[in-house]
Amino acid sequence: MDKNSYLPAKPGSSEEEEIIRENLPLVKTVVGRIAMTLPAHIEIEDIYSAGLMGLLNASRNYNPEHGTSFEGYAQIQIRRSIMDELRRRDWNPRSVCQKARKIQEVMGELESRLGRIPNEQEVAKAMYLSTTEYQSLLDEVKPSTFICLDTASESIDNSARNPTLEEKTGDERDRRELTRLIAERLEQLPEMQRKVLSLYYFDGLRLRQIADAYGLTESRICQLHSQAILSIKSYLRKMDMISD
Repeated sequence: MDKNSYLPAKPGSSEEEEIIRENLPLVKTVVGRIAMTLPAHIEIEDIYSAGLMGLLNASRNYNPEHGTSFEGYAQIQIRRSIMDELRRRDWNPRSVCQKARKIQEVMGELESRLGRIPNEQEVAKAMYLSTTEYQSLLDEVKPSTFICLDTASESIDNSARNPTLEEKTGDERDRRELTRLIAERLEQLPEMQRKVLSLYYFDGLRLRQIADAYGLTESRICQLHSQAILSIKSYLRKMDMISD
């Protein structure tokens, strides 16, 4: 089946079965990239099942007239389904979230004072940590920083079951503004952090591949990723776009 000609598949139809079968490798790829960031107690089979549900939803709701490829649309739906499952399980320990929030707060305070994004050494000093201790802290909060930038708009509360037209319009404005702010912040990040995010989220490379490309350790790439995401979240908190 030509992926460019996919139409919404009828539940239980042979077309739906064929779409699912052809795109199973996509689920494995997305699960593999997310799984490396998860604590040991999370069962990979469970998030794989959530990914399959995301693919199923994609096969039933894809509209080629929107101009996006099925693969791109399916990746978003698979990731969204997995993240929903992880949120349902409350997989991030509260202590990790608190530590990540503290880093964001310090970043925000430093940026207000310096007029620019602080570097690792400056954040470490402000937290009364050595650079090595701060990098270890980045490793510790890693699970809370692996978000999907292309689904970040889910940070906006959209829990109404039957939103009015006014609410829908407001939600769309919020999503566009959130996208604009993320793009703006990406441009402000140090070059290496931008490269890591671009290669991981938009080019689909694994952390090990990025590390090999730059001659760094995978742990160091994770730290750069965490620093970048925390900086983005600090900026969005400052703009009142997210609350955590």
